[in-house]
Amino acid sequence: MMRRLALVVALGLTPMLAAPAHAVQPSEMLADPVLEARARDISAGLRCLVCRNESIDESDASLAHDLRVLVRQRLLAGDTNQQVVKYIVARYGEFVLLKPTTTGANLILWASGPAMFLAGLGLFALTLRRRKKGDPAQAKLTAEDEARLATILKE
Repeated sequence: MMRRLALVVALGLTPMLAAPAHAVQPSEMLADPVLEARARDISAGLRCLVCRNESIDESDASLAHDLRVLVRQRLLAGDTNQQVVKYIVARYGEFVLLKPTTTGANLILWASGPAMFLAGLGLFALTLRRRKKGDPAQAKLTAEDEARLATILKE
């Protein structure tokens, strides 16, 4: 009975261990819960430039800490969410965004995947079409050719 209870507790706690750890320190948090919620919302969309695939909220890197503080400073200065993101992108480049924009040079990257898929489908359709027509070199043999082939095979 105790083993089952321990197993249930262990299985119930396992998902909590897999949840992302938030690296936001209490000293970074804003007193105003509305501003803090906005800061968390912005931070969730910004990439840690050291960790690469983590948001600045999840990263313990010192640069992520600096970015979290910068986001909160800009919010305290009265910036909107878009202004804060625009300021950070102007300072660090578009790479800081976890979800890049679909404008400019990024548009080529966004469009290349579907374009390659469509090109592959076209090539596949062309190949199937050629197979259905058949190769003229593999046309049926005439009666004369079949007779000659039969004599060659007999020899």
